[in-house]
Amino acid sequence: MRRTARLLAGTALAVGTAGLVVTPAYGDGGGLELSPSPVVPGGQVSVETAACRDGGAAGDASAVGAGAFTLAPGSDEQDASGRFRVPPSAQPGTYEIVATCAEGGRRVSGDLVVTLTAPSEQVHPRGSVKTGVGGALGDDDPVQTAAGVTALAVAAAGGTWLLHRRARGDGI
Repeated sequence: MRRTARLLAGTALAVGTAGLVVTPAYGDGGGLELSPSPVVPGGQVSVETAACRDGGAAGDASAVGAGAFTLAPGSDEQDASGRFRVPPSAQPGTYEIVATCAEGGRRVSGDLVVTLTAPSEQVHPRGSVKTGVGGALGDDDPVQTAAGVTALAVAAAGGTWLLHRRARGDGI
């Protein structure tokens, strides 16, 4: 009897723990949607949430130094939305932006990424990697390309000659 009770108690504890772990992922009904993210210091951020449609919310962006802002409820079942400006003195990093719903006091959050360059200003690599002599494409020097091809040809010819001597039994 005790063994069965322990087994049932252990199972109930495991299920309860799993319920606590899973609940936050599905329980808040949505977080804050921040755009654009990433944003540069001095940029304006739009905030939306489906969690506070009825009465709006009070937002807090003090983590990034922007202070409080409001999210107004949308009309016709639209999301609550608001805006704030990231201070020009903000440092690059990830900041948690939170909002507390006016009705029910639900707290929702979202992460804002601050970078020094806007996504459209980011530099993407192009061209070939300079890894040595030769290269089929690019602005490589033809003299270096010819030297590389010559070195490969000499190595191939020498290897073939050594293998041929070994096959004939002449020794190396």
